[in-house]
This record gives sequence, C-alpha cells and structure tokens, in this order.
Amino acid sequence: MFTVVTGAAGFIGANIIKALNARGEKDIIAVDHLSRADKFKNLVDCDIADFFDRDEFMTSLEAGKFDDDICAILHQGACSNTMETDGRYMMHNNYRYSAMLLDYCQNNDVPMIYASSAAVYGTGRTFTEERGNEAPLNIYGYSKFMFDQLVRRVLPDCIAPVVGLRYFNVYGPREQHKERMASVAWHFHRQYRSEGKIRLFEGSDGYAAGEQRRDFVSVEDVVKVNIHFLDHPNYSGIYNLGTGRSEPFNAVALATLNTLARLDGKPAQTLQEWVTQGVIEYVPFPEQLVGKYQSFTQADITHLRAAGYSDSMLTVEEGVGRYIKELARQSE
Repeated sequence: MFTVVTGAAGFIGANIIKALNARGEKDIIAVDHLSRADKFKNLVDCDIADFFDRDEFMTSLEAGKFDDDICAILHQGACSNTMETDGRYMMHNNYRYSAMLLDYCQNNDVPMIYASSAAVYGTGRTFTEERGNEAPLNIYGYSKFMFDQLVRRVLPDCIAPVVGLRYFNVYGPREQHKERMASVAWHFHRQYRSEGKIRLFEGSDGYAAGEQRRDFVSVEDVVKVNIHFLDHPNYSGIYNLGTGRSEPFNAVALATLNTLARLDGKPAQTLQEWVTQGVIEYVPFPEQLVGKYQSFTQADITHLRAAGYSDSMLTVEEGVGRYIKELARQSE
C-alpha cells in the first residue's frame, strides 16, 4: 500500500516525505507539477517509490490504476502565491484538483489530510474554525476557503477520514524555491548575509515598527501534526495549525541576528542595540498592502488539542534559531 504526498517537491510536502522516511516508510508516491524544475532538489535525500506529474496522477486515478493500493493521501499541492491574479488557474489548481481527490478518497475509503490556510480569515481578529470568522482577501485565500466549505458540506456523510489543516505562517528548511513567498525568516537571513541588515515595516494598523504580529509555526511542528492525524484516522474536521501564540516580526529578526552572531562567536544583543547600529531598518509600509495585510494572526488551537495533539510548539526563538543554523550550514 502506498502513501501519496501531493506537492511532494514543495516546502511542506518534502518535509513530510522526509519524516515518513525517518519512520522507515518508503512506499510513497510523490506527486507534483515541476514547472519549476529546481524543486527536485527537495527530494534528492528522500526515498520514494514513484513520482507522477499532477495531471498524469489524476488521469491514473480516474483510470483505476491505484485502486486498493493507496492507504492515505496527504494533499499539500497548491499554488500558494497570494499575489496571483489568474483566478481561473488558482481555482482549478487549488479547488477543483482538491475536490477531485476528495471524491476519490471517499469513493475508495482512503483517509485524506489536506493543507488549508489561515488566509481564509483575512484581516479578522478571531481565529476559530467557524464560518463567521472567514473573509479571505485574495483569490488564494478564497480557493482554500471554497474547498473548506465543500469539506464541511460532505463531512456528515464521509466514509473515510478527511482532515483540513489551516496553516498559519510556516517557516523552515526546504522553502528556498518559494523565493518571494518564502518565510520572513528566510528573507531576513538572506538580507543580512547579502546587505548586512534586515528590513521590517514601519508602524501600521495600530502597531509600532516591526510589531505587526503573526503566529509563526515551524515546519517541524506542521509535519508532526500531519503525522498525528495520519496515525489517528478516527478524527475528521478542519483544524487550525499554529502555535497558539502571536509573536512580532521584531522577534523573528532578533532570533535571526542573535543566532548568526553566536555562530560568529559574538554576543547576542537587544533589539534596540541592533536598531541603533542600523542592522535593523524600518521601511515605509507599502500602500498597495493597505487593507490587504494580516497585521495580526494567532491560531486558536483548541480543536487541535481536542483531537489529541498534545506536543508543545516551538517558539520563534527556538524554531527560527534552529532554522537559521541550518541555513548558515548550507551557505558554508
């Protein structure tokens, strides 16, 4: 029996495969659309049984090629570019593709775990998994919202488990191909190594400079939650996947700089010391993002805890510190 991971060469998909390998699992079908060929690098150190292009895989599913051969689908494949303006592409790639996989899973009694997104909440301030809190700001968020709505409609009649995980701000290894859409931790490391400084937004939306807040969650924790639901197929539903803490962008910058300082044999410094030295620089908030920017996110993980996930989540200091050490090692 095979475990299918879609978006396999992407950020979270590749990390999931690596975690499955660590458990001794190699009967994995990797599915992705390698229009960006360099994403293959995320799979070089992974063991898989086969690789399929997304469209080829769907054709094979419809032809019955994998009937009785799939034990679970972890669906991570999606276009995550929040600036994408081609709505037809986004809805086909993120919504229709997901709907077809859902149909297959329910018709063949196959558990499905899929990636949703905190983007469904828009600029709201209440982050519980309820329809009244959901108002996406862009077509990416809307595509995720629409599939969540579909799942809600079919859940009462589902014969196989289906779990949606609303990822908050994920950071960690294997995201380098995302470039502009990569995490702020990745961008801060890159900025400092190339320019000797880190740039953050000035105050906006009632927040002081660099104090806009997000729920930053390590990909390590994201993978662990996916594995939890894979191992506990008695749960179905839509769950927030964040730390349950809101931390400022300043904290990410500070963790980045102090980790790099320690690696260079230098002492850690305070935020104000880095600012005074000009290493942290605040830039004007872009006009084009006014009204379209999440200045605050904080996952309510009550439902996740109720589903039996009890492990603690890494803080920004812990998780970003680990990640920056890995980025520094890779750049040696």
